[in-house]
Amino acid sequence: MRARDEVVVALDVGGTGMKCALVRPDGATVHTERHATAAQRGPDAVVGTILDVAEGLADKARADGFTPVACGIAVPGVVDEARGVAVWSANVGFRDVPLRDLAATRLRLPAALGHDVRVGGLAEARLGAGRDAGHVLFVAIGTGIAAAHVVDGSAAVGAHGAAGEIGHILVRPDGPRCGCGRVGCLEAVASASAIGRRYTELAGAPATAAEVVDRAASGDPLAGAVWREAVEALADGLATGQALYDVATVVIGGGLAQAGPRLFDPLRDALRERLTFHREPRLVAAALGDEAGCLGAALLALDTLAKESR
Repeated sequence: MRARDEVVVALDVGGTGMKCALVRPDGATVHTERHATAAQRGPDAVVGTILDVAEGLADKARADGFTPVACGIAVPGVVDEARGVAVWSANVGFRDVPLRDLAATRLRLPAALGHDVRVGGLAEARLGAGRDAGHVLFVAIGTGIAAAHVVDGSAAVGAHGAAGEIGHILVRPDGPRCGCGRVGCLEAVASASAIGRRYTELAGAPATAAEVVDRAASGDPLAGAVWREAVEALADGLATGQALYDVATVVIGGGLAQAGPRLFDPLRDALRERLTFHREPRLVAAALGDEAGCLGAALLALDTLAKESR
């Protein structure tokens, strides 16, 4: 069997949808699919859908002349990668679901389970914007904020599977209450949802983060103030991250990265102002888009396969 005939079954599971792919060991994607998660049906139904989709992908691979060699699944929440258990997820409703073993049994393939942001960081560090950097901090800014610290192609998991929660760094002690229950977390000030919520509260009219960015660029003083507040908070969070991790490259992904220079230019300046003896990291936009989760899940599965074959 030639290596180019091998593929990994990869799934990136979110609260509303799952992105699915067949990925070759070199990172090339040979097939993609999207399916609804339909989390409102409950966690058992979601698990059933994940396993059905994964099995369908494996069958599709064989029908197209490929050989599935492993399965990688990425999910949100707290993930115990060592045990392959989705410990907790508010978006999907998982509570201690042994998803890795369920997938391995169903597909009769080696399987790996990872955190969605961590595997996204893994993909960006090895295949995307952080390629060849060695030390990378991947920060995903969307509904929430989370990060992955990747060193030489390996993402830190932490003692309890919760490494990388940069969104819960305290940046504004007198700020808004975060979904985690504490006041002033970075996520409560600078996530896309927080930006839209802050503008809506002040203006009395609903707006998304993208609309706030557009209005700020058009000279709306209220939007400009909300946007500056968010950028300053992000710079505080990244300065803390750089003090802790001393990375070469910070890769920003998620919906807010779509703001482009309107985010990166002021954020770069604000971060530079906050650094003293720490080296300034290269600050770049993610390159892989919404493919990162599937690619990272595949990489994690291949890493697991390599370890098992030693």
